Amino acid sequence: MVIKTNITEMFGIKHPIISAPMGPFYTTELTVAVSEAGGLDVLSNTGLISEYEAGKSPVEIMKENMKYVVEHTDKPFGFNILASRIAPSASALAKDIPQFIMENPKIKEQCMYALTSAGSSKLLPSSKSFQKLRETSNIKHFHVAPALWLADKCVASNVDGMVITGNEGGGHQSYERVTSLILLQQVTQKYPDMPIAACGGYATGQALAAALSMGAGAIVMGSRFIGSKESEFHDAIKSVIPPARAQDTVLVTGGFGPIRLWKNKYSLTRDLVASKEDKMAQEAQTSPEEFVEQSKKYELAYRGNINDGAVLLGQSIGIINSIERVPDIIDDIIKTAEKRIKTVSAYIN
Repeated sequence: MVIKTNITEMFGIKHPIISAPMGPFYTTELTVAVSEAGGLDVLSNTGLISEYEAGKSPVEIMKENMKYVVEHTDKPFGFNILASRIAPSASALAKDIPQFIMENPKIKEQCMYALTSAGSSKLLPSSKSFQKLRETSNIKHFHVAPALWLADKCVASNVDGMVITGNEGGGHQSYERVTSLILLQQVTQKYPDMPIAACGGYATGQALAAALSMGAGAIVMGSRFIGSKESEFHDAIKSVIPPARAQDTVLVTGGFGPIRLWKNKYSLTRDLVASKEDKMAQEAQTSPEEFVEQSKKYELAYRGNINDGAVLLGQSIGIINSIERVPDIIDDIIKTAEKRIKTVSAYIN
């Protein structure tokens, strides 16, 4: 049995499984592994604070990562841009990366997925270089929508598809705190013909079967792939996943709004702003030095200090019981999903 959906057909991939963006961290090896295993991976908007301080730009890092991917796989892949108003590299990435893709035929052939997040869905479509790339290639633009009103904005921006992410997921979330179960139903009911990938709490074949039954064309997983042998995340982060419970994460204030982190010494000292207005007021009172110090906490965890650093993980860690190879993770999810779909279909007489 092969699970074919509008998203597998759109990208020419074998399985309806996509890896979530995980900026500011490296996901280059993970991208190769997921794409080779038949899924679709996305190069994160990488830019560690130590690299900023050393003068290395996220644009150059993205170019290097793209070159690496096409040297190690001939399968489709994508890239992510953090589109926030406070993301320092957003405009440059939206302008320079599409141009770079057009200048590199192999990258242009394989890079089929442009994902924007944590900001405006209009950023990339307004880029003249992306407009030209869109006209001359098969690339598709998806935007992450963690609320129904944000999905409305995505559709108004003429996106090709959306990643609908509920509050269970790791990383940045919306102020509405709507669960994946409810949000996915809201969006698929309102936009039944829009290609949609479901994100936030998905880590098993049961979750894939459920998402497909609600109208999604794929699932997007972050924590499940962080907990893989191929991911570039430190073993210290991976070690906390199998014994963790779903309630071992907490929402706190992050760089772009609420963010879900693993409970540790750092996250338990952080507050949680109630609204976008409160967040903007807080930003106005935060010095550049304080922003740098906050950014260092993410790199601290990435390098292995999981007590004092910010560890981005979602509630799905409560159902991930082991660290596995990417092909085995995907194979198990697909087999389980197929079994669940067959069982459910047998209920219809």
